[in-house]
Amino acid sequence: MSKDSILIIGSNGQIGTELAESLRLIYGDDHVVCSDLKQPETIKGPFEIIDILDKDGVYSIIKKYSITQVYLLAALLSATAEKNPKFAWDLNMQGLFNILDAAKEGLIKKVYWPSSIAVFGPTTPSVLTPQYTIMEPNTIYGISKQAGERFCEYYFQKYNVDVRSIRYPGLIGYKSAPGGGTTDYAVHIYHEALKNGKYTSFLSEQTTLPMMYMPDALKATINLMEAPAEKVKIRSSYNVAGMSFNPLEIAESIKKHIPNFEIDFNPDFRQAIADSWPKSINDAEARQHWGWSPDYDLQSMTDDMILNLRKRMQ
Repeated sequence: MSKDSILIIGSNGQIGTELAESLRLIYGDDHVVCSDLKQPETIKGPFEIIDILDKDGVYSIIKKYSITQVYLLAALLSATAEKNPKFAWDLNMQGLFNILDAAKEGLIKKVYWPSSIAVFGPTTPSVLTPQYTIMEPNTIYGISKQAGERFCEYYFQKYNVDVRSIRYPGLIGYKSAPGGGTTDYAVHIYHEALKNGKYTSFLSEQTTLPMMYMPDALKATINLMEAPAEKVKIRSSYNVAGMSFNPLEIAESIKKHIPNFEIDFNPDFRQAIADSWPKSINDAEARQHWGWSPDYDLQSMTDDMILNLRKRMQ
């Protein structure tokens, strides 16, 4: 059994729910402590109520369980953050500082903090967006993530904090609800297809965005965290790519299972956010440095989503 003890902050969210399952298979239930603002309906393994803005409270949990690794997933996502930008900035940034400081002070050995394709902006090259490029985000979520990347790199360079990060594209999974992001349509569409046979997209039909199936996101996250430190050459955040598609293309993949499925389009404020993001991602550095490669494309993801959602709806 590994001597590592892991704390997931924000474990009730879309990523945290499934990440906890994966990490517990590796480290054992007792070595993975979940935490969030509210207790989930079902608990497997230790769980603590944590407000990431309460530094003393966070530190006390780290000491209580002799935590060595923290996965900091607590954040206000893109669409939700636009409705409350000041709080989004405070939550996303102060939460990060609290964990980076814990590592700086020697309380923990390793930090995972997710970034996002939201760090890019309308002036960024949108096709095969490179690792190093123009970054002028125009959403509060993107601005906070860009600032977070700079601070992660700073803490590594100045204080030797072992912090690791991925710029997630849109994430799609069947085990939990999405958390208020601009790419949430790509989760909702499957549920509505099975329940009602139709879906109204809040993004236009030709809005192509980078996406990733949750098993690939978990694989990338854990592989990066388990990579030897010398292979992690980027301490701001790594580009990772899974697939790119638009709402019309995902609808066509669903029609192979539900031939009469219908989709229409009614873009809202999230369209402007999506328009500022890349269409596809170049992740050459992640592939070269620590061996990243995805397992799913659009159709194989759709096949798996439909299969598992049908099981859950029985």
